Amino acid sequence: MPAKGIAILGSGIFATEAHLPAIATLGDAIELKAVYSRSNKSASTFAQSAQDVLKLTHTPDVYHDEDPAVSLDKLLARSDIFAVIVVLPITVQPKVILKALAAGKHVLSEKPVAPDVSQGRALIKEYESKYKSHGLVWRVAENFEAEPGYRAARRAIEDGKIGKVTFYNACVVNYIDENSKWYNTPWRTVPDYQGGFLHTIASLRVVLPSALQTVSAFASLAKDILPPQDTINAIVKNADGSHGLVELTWGAPTVTRAKQAGNNITVTGTEGWLEITRASGVMRIAVHTITRDKDGKSTGETEEVIEEKEVGIQREIESFLRATDGSDDGVDDPRSTLVDVAFIEAALNSNGAPVDLVALAKV
Repeated sequence: MPAKGIAILGSGIFATEAHLPAIATLGDAIELKAVYSRSNKSASTFAQSAQDVLKLTHTPDVYHDEDPAVSLDKLLARSDIFAVIVVLPITVQPKVILKALAAGKHVLSEKPVAPDVSQGRALIKEYESKYKSHGLVWRVAENFEAEPGYRAARRAIEDGKIGKVTFYNACVVNYIDENSKWYNTPWRTVPDYQGGFLHTIASLRVVLPSALQTVSAFASLAKDILPPQDTINAIVKNADGSHGLVELTWGAPTVTRAKQAGNNITVTGTEGWLEITRASGVMRIAVHTITRDKDGKSTGETEEVIEEKEVGIQREIESFLRATDGSDDGVDDPRSTLVDVAFIEAALNSNGAPVDLVALAKV
C-alpha cells in the first residue's frame, strides 16, 4: 500500500523539534509531500530540516504567502495530500483548520483547540455540522492525552490500586527568561492558550476517573516579561466529589525555585496514592497501596513502579491516522480538549469565584 501523503502547515520550533522526529518513527505509513509557512524563507528552511530528519531523497514541496502560485490554497488543492498537520500560531489556526476541511483534508491541529472557549465552541459546531458527517477527521494534538504514562496511571486507579480517589495535587513551576527559545512565543507568553498550562489540565483529565467540574482560582503576573498573567493557583472539584489543588506558573524567579518545586501530579485515594514524575523523556508512576491482614487491618504498604517512555506526539499521530481509517479511539477529540481551554479561561477570570467548567465547555 502506498504511503499516505501529508503536509505540515507551520515551520516553528515545535514542528521542527517534535513533529518531524515523531513522523520519522512511523516509517512508510505516511509521506511528507509539502510544507507551508507564511514566508518563503521559513518554509524552505523547514523543508530542508524535514529532508534531513526524515531522510528524504528530495525536499518536500514548499508553499508560502509570498507567491500566489505556491499559496496555501494551491497546497490544499492537491489530490495527493489526504491530511494536514497544523502547527501555526493559534490566532490563525481556526481559519486554516476550516479551510483545510473545506478542501476535503483530514486535520490534526496543534493544541489548543482555539484561542478561547467561544471560538472553540463555534469551531467544533461547524466541524460537526459540515464535515464530520462526510467522514473527515479533525483531532487536536494534545500529546499529553496520548502519553502512555498518564494512561498507565489511569489504569492503576481504575484497577482499584489506590481505592476511591479523594484528593489530588498538580504542581508545575517553571523558570523562563529572555534567553529561552520559548520566550515571546504564544505557547508560553499568552496563558489563555499556553501549551504548558494546557498540558497539566489534559494530564489531569486523562488520569482522574471523574470529570473536572468546578474551579475557583486566582491568577497573577509574577514576572514582567510574561504578560498578561503567568501564574494560576486553583482549587478544583470533580464530579465524583474528589477535589484538588493545581499550581501553575512560568514565573519562577530563579532556576532553583523551579528545580526544587518537585513538579509532579499526586493522586490520593482511600487505599493508597500514586505519584507521577517526568525526567529525561521518561514518565515514572509510583503506586503505593495499603496492605491489609485477613481482618482488614492495615499492615503497611507496597510500592509498584511503572515507567513509560514519553512518546505522546508519536502516539497522537498514530491515533489520528487510525481515525482516518475508521478506527477511532477517541484520543484528542476536540470536545475533550475544549475542557483544557475552559479550565485556563475560568482560572484566569475566576478571581476566587467558583466557575462551572461543565457549563463553560458545553458545545
